[in-house]
Amino acid sequence: MPPLFFFFFFLFLSLLFSPHLSLQLNHTSFSLSFPLTSLPLSTNTASKMLRDSLIAYSNRTANHTRLTSPSSPYNYRLTFKYSMVLIVNLPIGTPPQVQPMLLDTGSQLSWIQCHRKPPKVPPPTASFDPSLSSTFSILPCTHPVCKPRIPDFTLPTSCDQNRLCHYSYFYADGTYAEGNLVREKFTFSRSLFTPPLILGCATESTDPRGILGMNRGRLSFASQSKITKFSYCVPTRETRPGSTSSGSFYLGHNPNSLRFKFIQMLTFTQSQRMPNLDPLAYTVALLGIRIGGRKLNISPAVFRADAGGSGQTMIDSGSDFTYLVNEAYDKVRAQVVRAVGPRMKKDYVYSGVADMCFDGNAVEIGRLIGDMVFEFEKGVEIVIPKERVLASVEGGVHCVGIGNSDKLGAASNIIGNFHQQNLWVEFDLVNRRVGFGAADCSRLAQ
Repeated sequence: MPPLFFFFFFLFLSLLFSPHLSLQLNHTSFSLSFPLTSLPLSTNTASKMLRDSLIAYSNRTANHTRLTSPSSPYNYRLTFKYSMVLIVNLPIGTPPQVQPMLLDTGSQLSWIQCHRKPPKVPPPTASFDPSLSSTFSILPCTHPVCKPRIPDFTLPTSCDQNRLCHYSYFYADGTYAEGNLVREKFTFSRSLFTPPLILGCATESTDPRGILGMNRGRLSFASQSKITKFSYCVPTRETRPGSTSSGSFYLGHNPNSLRFKFIQMLTFTQSQRMPNLDPLAYTVALLGIRIGGRKLNISPAVFRADAGGSGQTMIDSGSDFTYLVNEAYDKVRAQVVRAVGPRMKKDYVYSGVADMCFDGNAVEIGRLIGDMVFEFEKGVEIVIPKERVLASVEGGVHCVGIGNSDKLGAASNIIGNFHQQNLWVEFDLVNRRVGFGAADCSRLAQ
């Protein structure tokens, strides 16, 4: 995956989506485990993990149908392999077909690869075959989601030749996906499933995997499934080529959350919608940055949305690197130059957005740069130890894991998963807060 999978939002969908499409569930709790992996698993492997989870669930509960209601906590405990992105393998349809989906807190609409498989010819990647599911349906053009009602925003949907709702999504990294908007269940077993959720069914895309949209929009999986909270623990990234590490992901209650430190999300009303603002992101108030014990001279206003919406700070699991707007990026770069300027790789820019890169010994350079700290309210901090300040990118080159968001065209500060390593991050949707807790994420996933 490219370093950033940042979603271009279409805000009107959150206004048009019907609030009545919700889970109608019983009042019990359960725990379910299935794979979250950065490398596609075979259907047999994923199905075995899912079957083992359902057996464990069945041993604890009986005669329960569907998922629990928002008033009753429930857990999905997942383990995943992590490289640059988080991929969850989810069972979709009836009977279920396991689909790899990128876990993305910066996206709203979830979508899957959707192709009819040629007979006797295996597809190159996991792909959903609608003809094999009895619960699959395509949204017609008459559905409210397919009708533009807000002229201020571009509607990426249209009517195809069969009068079905067609969508097109384009991302900042050049990725795109298009197909039909559909309804389909997440089917974990005959007695454990969601009602039909609105998804994208991509027949054309530049990525072999789908997206699990988890932002605050009403079309996101988090909103449609009515979960009250979710959290993940990203392990440290393996530096050996082809190697991955394992972490944990919860949908619902996390038993570790009692020790988390929370900060409030910043939310925006309809009257506050601005051209460069993403009102559906998990926006937080970043107050400052320290590097090597030195507090950088950056005004907190740089990390908040200005009159045009530029500058908001969001937590994004779908972004690899962290991205800062010009003023903040320049101050960070100046401090890095002050510490290790002569060692910096000249005339090198990684992916067009990151130019704090080095050819030398990464451990030594990291030691000279020092720890990096993102400061929030109430003394809450994200601490990146000097051993993890640099990311291995290509050909022995290491870069500070921060890019310039202005060069990306994002106009936002984005805290990516590289700076969420060995950290629980919990999104409490009911109380509108984000929690952090330091952890050995690789050990917890064992």
